[in-house]
Amino acid sequence: MRTDDFDFHLPGELIAQFPAPERAASRLLHLDGPSGALTDGLFRDLPQFLRAGDLLVFNDTKVIKARLYGIKESGGKVEVMVERVLDGHSVLAFIRASHGPKPGMGLRLADAFDAVVVERVDDLYRIRFPENPLDLLDRYGALPLPPYITHAAGEDDESRYQTVYAREPGAVAAPTAGLHFDRGMLETLERMGVHTARVTLHVGAGTFLPVRAEFVHEHKMHTERYTVPQETVAAIRDAKQGGGRVMAVGTTSLRALESAARGGELAAGSGETDIFITPGYQFKVVERLLTNFHLPKSTLLMLVSAFGGVEHIRRAYRHAVAQRYRFFSYGDAMLIERV
Repeated sequence: MRTDDFDFHLPGELIAQFPAPERAASRLLHLDGPSGALTDGLFRDLPQFLRAGDLLVFNDTKVIKARLYGIKESGGKVEVMVERVLDGHSVLAFIRASHGPKPGMGLRLADAFDAVVVERVDDLYRIRFPENPLDLLDRYGALPLPPYITHAAGEDDESRYQTVYAREPGAVAAPTAGLHFDRGMLETLERMGVHTARVTLHVGAGTFLPVRAEFVHEHKMHTERYTVPQETVAAIRDAKQGGGRVMAVGTTSLRALESAARGGELAAGSGETDIFITPGYQFKVVERLLTNFHLPKSTLLMLVSAFGGVEHIRRAYRHAVAQRYRFFSYGDAMLIERV
């Protein structure tokens, strides 16, 4: 398939710049994959689509304050966007500067601490920090809002661009389907007998990279770290055996589960994944996907097209535009039943 097959017209005013006043106040579009039927609703209606014994799988990654500003030892300005923390002193990061730094060059970041560029790794740089990077980022970094959100991150963003169940720091972008859940919704689902389980996939900045190849199969997918606990494998097995349906909350949860099932059966473990899910992919784990509305020509739009059917997703997105749904990270939600 061509990348242009996943393009669509999106008026700029439909790109949500701020979250809804309340987490569960967003809209919800339901797509029944087998029939293609569309139903408009509100996210607070989600319990109507669930029953006792169903299982929701959440991504519990936590967004870190990954953006730092500073100067090179030569005096030039730099912007450092940490892609991932490697260990107790090192990170991989994108560096924006008038001239790329050389290995061994010092950086003064946030006017607070000194770091050293160790080496270039493809489009990234390995940088050595003087102490634990997570601690330094928490103290001096800025929240890395997506490139299509035009305002600088404020206090409201620091709480709303984070799920209420986030606990494992390491992501540079939020698993946005989970942003709709508040404590009240989680408590309602628990009272209904709906079960929950967790995976961790640290979302990288590569999630925003456009697909530039003419043909989909030519695109090189970015890698991300994931963990699927044994408890989650057991919860999915028990749900299926009991007649429950398994829903991935977000494409990141889905990618983690499908990565852990590449051998044919879902298995607990951790690793790096570059799984690229496109139409024709045979899903192994979940029957339902809760997600947001994605960018044109993006790998995530290709993933949901594989899950809900190419023509069904095209029609659903035309409907969402016509009905003025809000798009991308702070936008509305979509519940997709697998074709």
